[in-house]
Amino acid sequence: VQLQASGGGLVQAGGSLRLSCAASGRSFGSYVMGWFRQAPEKEREFVAAFSRTGSSTYYADSVRGRFTISRDNAKRNLIWLQMNNLNPEDTAVYYCAGGDTIITSSIRSPSAYRHWGQGTLVTVSS
Repeated sequence: VQLQASGGGLVQAGGSLRLSCAASGRSFGSYVMGWFRQAPEKEREFVAAFSRTGSSTYYADSVRGRFTISRDNAKRNLIWLQMNNLNPEDTAVYYCAGGDTIITSSIRSPSAYRHWGQGTLVTVSS
């Protein structure tokens, strides 16, 4: 499956952005799908993810309550990340990722994901 992330941009602190990730080649129906981010000179970190069935969601503590992951359950080829109340610490390149062999205990680990989008830059100004 090929993933294409979009929706990044420049926003002021306190603002909102909505990222999209489109899957092509096949649907992500049975995949764990997630969002990660990487700030300059930092390691890639987990942001949010769906379980394989989509019935469970997982969030990093730093974004819980501000970010919401959602997906198109009908077509199963589109996921979103709604980001509210952004702050400068959220500045990073955001990546969507997917994998079909990920177990729950590995959902927050970048190395568990086989498919990655190209990333979209989010810049939050103070």
